[in-house]
Amino acid sequence: MNQNQIMEEIERVTGIIIDSAEGKLREMPKQPAKSVIVAMISQLQHILFPGVFEGANVNKQGLRGSLETHSLSYKNRISVMLEEIYNDLCIQISLALRYDLRFKDIGQNEIEEEAVNITHQFISKIPEIKEKLDTDIEAAYNGDPAAYSKAEIIVSYPGIYAGMVHRIAHELYLLSVPLIPRIMSEYAHNVTGIDIHPGAVIGKYFFMDHGTGIVIGETTVIGNNVKLYQGVTLGALSTKGGQSIKGVKRHPTIHDNVTVYSGASILGGDTIIGEGVVIGGNAFVVRSIPEKTRVSVKNPELQYKNNNISTHIELDQKDFWYYEI
Repeated sequence: MNQNQIMEEIERVTGIIIDSAEGKLREMPKQPAKSVIVAMISQLQHILFPGVFEGANVNKQGLRGSLETHSLSYKNRISVMLEEIYNDLCIQISLALRYDLRFKDIGQNEIEEEAVNITHQFISKIPEIKEKLDTDIEAAYNGDPAAYSKAEIIVSYPGIYAGMVHRIAHELYLLSVPLIPRIMSEYAHNVTGIDIHPGAVIGKYFFMDHGTGIVIGETTVIGNNVKLYQGVTLGALSTKGGQSIKGVKRHPTIHDNVTVYSGASILGGDTIIGEGVVIGGNAFVVRSIPEKTRVSVKNPELQYKNNNISTHIELDQKDFWYYEI
């Protein structure tokens, strides 16, 4: 195949794609920019953990004219970042609102006015987000003997990062912002391996130990002082109803002071886990559990093979009940 044939094939395929998408491209509004949203997450991280992270871009061209970052006090640097977030978020929300059917026939001026109102409400929630994150860090430090300092937890623990992004995205979710909360949560999912839908309600002192593979569904409600280990799923019992069950409580409710060990699955909107419950690893729970109950998989058995001789060892509950990694 020669170069001319290759170019002809490229033009043919391009024509097919453009023809099939032309109508959709005309109808589809401009989308929020993922790169801008990710940059806002980074700036919010600096604001929520002041003094821990360095190198924030707080001097965008034209924002403060000739004002240099190094001449700003830390208070002013925070103020500059908040102003940047305010301006960027207004623009991104105004783009996102075009995907909300409530604004289908609303003019651009009204959309921009609503975007300003939503952004103002979000900015006012930042101190509350920080307060909750401080309790999460406290829970991580008190709950993990491998942690040497709170700074280590803030900088390096994926559960804290995923929790931070969730608490940001959740506030935007509560303000009925389309697209942006899910862009944030899926970015954190990609970075950490922790999948938390922005609709999930999570109380204070929340700790995800290790974190990898944790899944928390949209209608999950989690109380205070809850600890989840890696691979825990708080999911729906069934989603075969598709869009017909949108808005229905599909995911479990976890009350205060609950610990769920690795690999456990807790499913269903009617499933309520009572206060003080401990759920052992790999448990599969689809019914409510009363408070202060311990749940474990019954009688696990290990099999050893050596020189074609098999040995079976049935573990006693006390051998494996509480474990940490």
